[in-house]
Amino acid sequence: MGTTTFASRPGTRVLISRGLVFDGSGSAGVVRDVAIADGVVINVSAQELNPGSFDEVIEADGKWVTPGFLEIHSHYDAEVVTSPGLPESVRHGVTTVVTGNCSLSMVTVDSEDSADLFARVEAIPHSGIKTILQQAKTWSTPREYRQWLQQQPLGPNVAAMLGHSDLRVGVLGLEAATDKHFRPSAAQMAAMERILDDALDEGFLGLSTMTTRRDKLAGDRAWAEPLPSTFARWGEYRRLHKRLRRRGRILQSAPNAETQVNVLAFALTAAGIGRRPLRTSLLTALDFKSNPMLHRMARLLALVTNRLLKGDLRFQALPGPMTIFTDGVDFAAFEEFSSGVTLRNLRTAEDQYGLLSDPKFRAAFIKDMGGFMMNGLWNRRFDDAMIIDCPDESVVGRTFEDLSRERGQHPAEVFLDLAATWREKLRWYTVVGNHRPDIVLALLASPGTQVGFADSGAHLRSLANYNFGLRALTMAKRAAQSPRPKITVGEMVRKLTSDLADWWGVEAGRLRVGARADVVVINPDGLTDQVFEVTEAPAPDAFGVDRVVNRNDDAVHTVIINGRIAYTQVSGYSADLGQSRDFGRFLPSTQTNV
Repeated sequence: MGTTTFASRPGTRVLISRGLVFDGSGSAGVVRDVAIADGVVINVSAQELNPGSFDEVIEADGKWVTPGFLEIHSHYDAEVVTSPGLPESVRHGVTTVVTGNCSLSMVTVDSEDSADLFARVEAIPHSGIKTILQQAKTWSTPREYRQWLQQQPLGPNVAAMLGHSDLRVGVLGLEAATDKHFRPSAAQMAAMERILDDALDEGFLGLSTMTTRRDKLAGDRAWAEPLPSTFARWGEYRRLHKRLRRRGRILQSAPNAETQVNVLAFALTAAGIGRRPLRTSLLTALDFKSNPMLHRMARLLALVTNRLLKGDLRFQALPGPMTIFTDGVDFAAFEEFSSGVTLRNLRTAEDQYGLLSDPKFRAAFIKDMGGFMMNGLWNRRFDDAMIIDCPDESVVGRTFEDLSRERGQHPAEVFLDLAATWREKLRWYTVVGNHRPDIVLALLASPGTQVGFADSGAHLRSLANYNFGLRALTMAKRAAQSPRPKITVGEMVRKLTSDLADWWGVEAGRLRVGARADVVVINPDGLTDQVFEVTEAPAPDAFGVDRVVNRNDDAVHTVIINGRIAYTQVSGYSADLGQSRDFGRFLPSTQTNV
């Protein structure tokens, strides 16, 4: 279901009857009636309420009732322009999203700059982004962006970060912002500080930066250059951090993906000895196959920073396996070794696939794939890289490693042969991490991690984590069956709701009288292995591609945003989701300290 629509009227009085309510506090569920009127929860009653007093009654016996989930790491910046209902998230219980992550936002830059910043990094069609913004972008300041968002028919609520790459390009220009020899003048640095202050005044949650140089730009002017944020020196970061620290706002960033050394600098930045700590959210606490101990380091560093250094550091965590789907050679992790960089930096498919037959390149690629000293987050193995589509049906359902034994070739050589022959018609996937469920559960349960990292709106052909909340609850449900569970269902609901809302500073995440009615009704019988599966569906028309998505529709019964029913398992989306301004809101930061 989910393609049909129904009418949900503003001002509807809604009763959720006899559901097992998890209020977001971490407590165990209790059977309650939840009454909603005028967009607000007006009663959470142990006694049954009169259904005749309500316009809509949702029978929730045997179901879980929770606050709506928060996605703290989305890249919906472009999609919120062309499809503001954000239905792929709404159908999975997400009622609040945060945009502007990884130094990328579309606040100060123009349409061409935005396309150059986002397209290659986030694997979104360049022409689609540019066309969308050429037609719709009317803003160039934080205030104008907030005003624009407030006029949009949002599905979920939207909170925003200001991206440092956006900020640098808006002040310096793209060429200067990606010139390693260029340093901002005093006037330019003051301009960046002023714009950041303006954004914080307008309720932006904070600033996002990027220090890993693996992510590259698209477009004609700075093709294959790292993101502008990576060209800043730490002194520039420090001046911007000072504004955040003073205002109690958030720094979101990622350590260098190759060396991970500067993660210590982030820990010291978050520290609060003798000063106010800087709330710092980093990518990422995952159990990478390339480094089986990295998950321990993330948890230990958060513990040391927060307890000994009196800091405020969190690592974002993904519930379930990190599965990446790929068409041909369009695999971002190839950027982690030299021959892969050579391949990815070629601008046309003809040049890329033509290179696969070059003997020197093939030798270098095979050598890099088998290197002993490996930097990066991919283990460079094809033993679990599964082919899922190819015109040669004999290879479908098999790994490159399996085929290599049969053909007497190196697995990388098999890959090169098949990719050269079938190009983007060769579709495959690999699991780069989070392959050990016990470790993933320990990560999710850690006080130093946050559950809300999904990358929705980006990597359209590669990642499908729109239902991250359902995956987390499925893992908690299973854990609850053990004698000493690492985390309970109530605690996982808290991690998905109030824990994020409180730390990120948005008015959300609790199911209580007086709170805005952002509520999800979940059928726990639908929390099965299906939540970890993916399929394909059309992305918004402006993008012109099919994307990988989740379709575990047995799990979510009803989604309510601002007191209105936005989606139901039976009837699909409300007819005016993404059309009216009665659902989501722009959520400003609740942190007002100066």
